[in-house]
Amino acid sequence: MVNKVKRGRPSKKIVNNPTQSVVVKTVKMDNMEFNKKLFEPMKTGTKVDPFFSMEGGVMPGTNVVVTGDPGVGKTTVLLDVLADLNQKGKKCLFISGEMNAIDMVGYVKRFPKFGDLDILFMGDYAEVNPDVVLRTALKEGYDCVLIDSLAEISDSYVDYFGGTGKSNTNRILQLLDEHNQANNDEKINSTFLIIQQVTKGGTFVGSNKIKHMTTAMGHLKFDGDGQRFFHFSKNRRGGNGNKLFFNLNTKNKVNWMFDEPINGMV
Repeated sequence: MVNKVKRGRPSKKIVNNPTQSVVVKTVKMDNMEFNKKLFEPMKTGTKVDPFFSMEGGVMPGTNVVVTGDPGVGKTTVLLDVLADLNQKGKKCLFISGEMNAIDMVGYVKRFPKFGDLDILFMGDYAEVNPDVVLRTALKEGYDCVLIDSLAEISDSYVDYFGGTGKSNTNRILQLLDEHNQANNDEKINSTFLIIQQVTKGGTFVGSNKIKHMTTAMGHLKFDGDGQRFFHFSKNRRGGNGNKLFFNLNTKNKVNWMFDEPINGMV
């Protein structure tokens, strides 16, 4: 007699596994100790600082994901933030999954300060294990790292390892988390500024784990008049919740102009 397999909704019955043991601990924040440097903001010295946190700067050990309209200037704006931090003495790295050194020449002509940044062009290592490349670069320890973009880096992992974009994105996020927690040679709680692609409906491309690891979610947009602005829809570190308008008309810096209430826009 052949046993028939029942099809339909899976049973909600809870199966106890007597061989599995999990140790669960609760904590009291009053009993926990942290490195004081975790609460010292990294400041660019520009109007964008109070938008990153209520302390007035980019916070150590955090992850800031930024999305944006096509052509709004995502790479330029975040490179500007990174270069300003670099000029203030922070150790910074730009990881590009899209550009090569020749592409970068045009940026440096308009923004000479970009020329002093440490840059990793992932395309230079197309035939090499991308996980080894990233781990080797980050091992040194950086205060702030810009990744452009997470989707492009994830694609390089898929090309090398196979599997899905989601599983490979999770692999990258695990690496970033290790450096958030200062697992590098300099014991630096690295912050990551991450450019991320979204669908037309605003849905993340890739793993939902990004949402859980994200301290702040920023957006670069055009308004109805074609003006550019930056705002955060989520920020666990507080910060100014308004729209900060900017343009790219000045040389060697983003021209941060003025802010105005967001009027409930998401």
